[in-house]
Amino acid sequence: MGDELVTGELAVDGLMRSVAVRPPRERNAPLVVVLHGNFSASERTHARPIMYDWTSFAAHADEWGIAVAYPDGHGGCWADGRGVTTADEAGVDDVSFLCAVIDWCADRFGTAPDRTLVAGISNGAFMSHRFALEAADRVPVLAAVAGGFPAALLDIRPTHAVSAMLINGDADPIQPITGGYSRRSRANGEPRGHTLGLIETARHWQGLDRCADDGGTVTTDNSSRHTVTGGVGGTEVSAWTVFEGGHTWPGTPVPAEWADTPGSAVTLEFDAAEQIWNFAHPLLIPASTRKL
Repeated sequence: MGDELVTGELAVDGLMRSVAVRPPRERNAPLVVVLHGNFSASERTHARPIMYDWTSFAAHADEWGIAVAYPDGHGGCWADGRGVTTADEAGVDDVSFLCAVIDWCADRFGTAPDRTLVAGISNGAFMSHRFALEAADRVPVLAAVAGGFPAALLDIRPTHAVSAMLINGDADPIQPITGGYSRRSRANGEPRGHTLGLIETARHWQGLDRCADDGGTVTTDNSSRHTVTGGVGGTEVSAWTVFEGGHTWPGTPVPAEWADTPGSAVTLEFDAAEQIWNFAHPLLIPASTRKL
């Protein structure tokens, strides 16, 4: 179907929601759902979703045999469970919306509804955790870049094990690698929106997945990558530390106008989309094998 994006409007929970999809070449293709951070989803580069250009999923879609969906958060943000976004405060049901995106793509393009990878950055990363927790039968793999596990979701138990790839820069001032709170504090200054750090997040998913081994670590000049295997159904959890990395998507240079802002440091050692897909594609396994 080429590189042309197909747009859709979906009615979910009384709201009209939008999504753009880079269709697959073949039927029964896996679906990659890419979630933007907390900014205006209407911001486009060459009339495309911003995550189309920030990630290379679409550029590799034919090579990898995937479809790629770019849904728009309500008001430019996601109800990720931390309680700090306008979507959360409005009670938006983004889990139902993303499930509807999966169903719409399956109906329209013949994608496999049970082989979905959800990948996001920042607010989109937090939403990736929530979506994988609450729709674990449909999402075998999540990837969270610059976004730890929301503490408010710690009591939720998924129905199925989910593999997780987690990437965080150790110089990220917005999502510190050790965890922290949202910049959007309460009116009285009290912090809110607590998220776990990279190690805590990895350990939580390892516990949920019942991973059986201690894992192994690979260190490069610019990153450290610790992977634990042996989860239910063969699930895995991989935590990547980007040395001196900021609140950015590895492999994609930040726009020139952001170059001097805090947290703008980005590594070009690896392309996050490529590494996420390399991790995910052998783990897009049936829900029946991942049942907890």
